[in-house]
Amino acid sequence: MPFWYFCKSMRYLIVLSYDGSDFCGWQYQPRERSVQQVLEEALETLLRAKTPVTGAGRTDTGVNAAGYVAHFDADAPLDPAQLAYRLNALLPRSVVVTDIRPAATDFHARFQAREREYTYFLNRKKDPFVEKFSYRCTFPLDFEAMNRAAEALLGTHDFSSFEKTGGDNKTSVCTVTRACWEPYTPVIAAWQMADQVGHDDNVIPGPDNCVIPGPDRESVYWRFTVCADRFLRNMVRAIVGTLLEVGRGKRTPEEFARLVEGGSRSDAGESVPGHALFLSRLDY
Repeated sequence: MPFWYFCKSMRYLIVLSYDGSDFCGWQYQPRERSVQQVLEEALETLLRAKTPVTGAGRTDTGVNAAGYVAHFDADAPLDPAQLAYRLNALLPRSVVVTDIRPAATDFHARFQAREREYTYFLNRKKDPFVEKFSYRCTFPLDFEAMNRAAEALLGTHDFSSFEKTGGDNKTSVCTVTRACWEPYTPVIAAWQMADQVGHDDNVIPGPDNCVIPGPDRESVYWRFTVCADRFLRNMVRAIVGTLLEVGRGKRTPEEFARLVEGGSRSDAGESVPGHALFLSRLDY
C-alpha cells in the first residue's frame, strides 16, 4: 500500500464537472441548492461525518464547470477510487466526480490556483443539439472588431466596470493573459458531417459545413476564451455582453478599451445568460 494509506489525517483533492442549470452556483447558499451543498451532503452520508469542501472559487447561477477542483479533509485514510464510485452513485446526474487523490496537507484548491480559464459558447443559428450550453445570437456580428476590443483586456487592470455590484472582494484588480473569439466545430456537428459524407457525395467534411449560407459565409459556432489569475462575480458574462455590443456596432473597440481603463458597471453592456459559460480549466 502507498505511504499515505497509513496516515491518520488526510487532505484529498477532488475533481468534478457539473451542469450548472440545476444550481445557484458552486457556493453554498442558505435557501438555494448549490453544487457545494450536494457534494458535502453526499460526503457526509458516506463518511458519516460533516465534511466541509473548499472549492477553487465561485461560479454564478447556471454556470457550468469542467474539471472543477476542490479539497476536503478526512480523519481516516480513504480508498479514492471506491469513494469516487460511491459518490457518483449518490450525486445527481448533473454532477460527476472524475478523480479523487491524496494531496499535500497544505494544498488549497482556491489559493493555489495560478490561472483560471472560462469559455463562453455562441451559436449563430438554431441548433437543438447545442443550445442548452450555447447562447444563440443571430444578429450580424463583426468578430474581427470584437477581437480587437478583447486585446484591451490583456494585462493587469481594475475590472470594476464588469463586476456585479455588491461584491465583498477586497480588490477588483485581475491579470488577464488570454482573451479571444474563435470559431469551433461542436462534436455533434462533426458527427452530422461524417454521417452526411457517407450518404451524400456532395457533402465534404470541414469548416465549410459549419457556416451560415450567404455572401459573408460566417461560422455558425464561436467561443470566447478568457484566462486570468482571478475573476470577479459576473465578470465574464459582462465582458461577453459588452463585446457583443462591439460586434453589433453599438460601441467601438476604442470605447471598449477606455471602459477597461476605468468606469462603472452601468457603463458596460448587459450580462449574457449563464447557461453558455463554462469554467473550463484550472492550473496549479
